[in-house]
Amino acid sequence: MIPRHQRILFWGLIACIIGMGILLFVERQRDRDRIERLADTTPIDAPTASGESVTLDLANDDDGTITPTERQIALPTEITARARALLDHLNAEYALPGSAHPLDPGAMVDEVFLVPLPVVGHAVDTSPNASSSPEHTATVPVQSTDTNALPPQSLAGQLAVINLRGSFVNQHPSGVEVETLTLQSIIGTLHANLPQIEQIRFLVDGQPRETLAGHADLLRIYPSKDTSSAAAAAAAPSNP
Repeated sequence: MIPRHQRILFWGLIACIIGMGILLFVERQRDRDRIERLADTTPIDAPTASGESVTLDLANDDDGTITPTERQIALPTEITARARALLDHLNAEYALPGSAHPLDPGAMVDEVFLVPLPVVGHAVDTSPNASSSPEHTATVPVQSTDTNALPPQSLAGQLAVINLRGSFVNQHPSGVEVETLTLQSIIGTLHANLPQIEQIRFLVDGQPRETLAGHADLLRIYPSKDTSSAAAAAAAPSNP
């Protein structure tokens, strides 16, 4: 006759085996459901299947020039993700060994925001015909009072607000020329690839900051334009 403690051990092992089988089945089903949900989701920042030709305006510290350079890069289709990816690729070029404008590796931009031009604010509508309620206050658009604001060049123009990462700014080399070249490189790259952007403003970790690393102005609004050295030479007045 089988001792009682052996029978208890036997049935305990059977219960553990059944319990483990049920647990494995449940976990397998959860993993299958998770994979199916991921398969049905398309990330916003997903790049295009193949690379496309883009222009990076690359700076050179040795001679102080900006040179448009073609690259084949896979970019997202969504416009703000596209702008962010362009600038991160730009910084990746500067982080390569032997770069003519050496910067520390890492993401340059935290986010890019696009604002239709002209930028307007809103004020409470105090006219007699204004319809307000406890849940809703009637407002009217008003012109921006920003003294740095630039007039838009077209009806579909946009202001790009570039939110730089604090880690990028804090590690950036200090100096008038090197800081200016970085801003010109950013502006020229956006201008070459995203013509709807007419103006550019910079933030750092979501806040205004006076300079990039002690010199280049980050409080002003910059016009989006061709910043290459060839364009600057063509625009310069010729000596008689």
